[in-house]
Amino acid sequence: MPKIDEAKKFLENIGMPKAQQSDICALSLLAMAGIKPNDEWKDASNEWIRIHDIIAFVNKYYKTTYAENSRETFRKQAMHRFRTAALIEDNGMATNSPNYRYRITEETLKVLRAIDSPYDEKAVKRFLLYHEKLVDMYASKRKMTMMPVKINGADFQFSAGKHNELQKAIIEEFAPRFAPNAECLYVGDTIAKDLVKNVDKLKDLGFEITLHDKMPDIVLYREDTNWIYFVESVTSVGPMDPKRILEISEMTKNVSAGKIFVTAFLDFATYKKFADSLAWETEVWIADMPDHMIHLNGDRFMGPR
Repeated sequence: MPKIDEAKKFLENIGMPKAQQSDICALSLLAMAGIKPNDEWKDASNEWIRIHDIIAFVNKYYKTTYAENSRETFRKQAMHRFRTAALIEDNGMATNSPNYRYRITEETLKVLRAIDSPYDEKAVKRFLLYHEKLVDMYASKRKMTMMPVKINGADFQFSAGKHNELQKAIIEEFAPRFAPNAECLYVGDTIAKDLVKNVDKLKDLGFEITLHDKMPDIVLYREDTNWIYFVESVTSVGPMDPKRILEISEMTKNVSAGKIFVTAFLDFATYKKFADSLAWETEVWIADMPDHMIHLNGDRFMGPR
């Protein structure tokens, strides 16, 4: 039986839904286990791997032709479902980090290594016996890595990662110092994209929001001064450069509130990497030095331009 069919059979045996017994799911499993067409299942492994590596593996060894732009399909159809079923785990990094990885869990690996062996059925039965407990265990593991944050007086959870660590600092450290009494109208999460999104208030202020718009990471509104803060949380990409200012300006061309553009960094070293690309007439805040701001022009300090 071809390896892809064996992988599909495994997914069926452990009770995965029909949609997760597809070619793309079977191939993802084979790539994550490092199993080539002529390999034996007893040699399966569970090295940390990126979706890019999965695509490269199946294209090379299973003669598929998946393009790089199919990564989101792999993520949604296979990786998210596998993780929910506790077949795989991630390394807890931000999903937009180049270091984000997945791997097969140790429990799943034991069952895979038993395929085509005298212990095959016994291994599956044992896995299924504990499967619900495994799902609970890995769900709890992910829950433990969540970061609590209070937004507009309500409790939320950020997924783990440096990007969200910085966003938490912006809300809890930057806002009270430099945007006192501001309301958070928008904040994204690396997994739950629109964690907070006050569409009604944004539209009242004049925002034009479409599916194609990339919102700033955080939008704060200070009613007493009628100032609106657009804050980008930068750990690896996305500072307030001239192109980004134009994009936000187009999205907010009907906003009459004073606009303040802020780039936030975790530390000074990261700021230095982006210093030469930052736009004039913008502000910089560094979480390591929360009481201070860098104003990219000397004519005046914090305020709308």
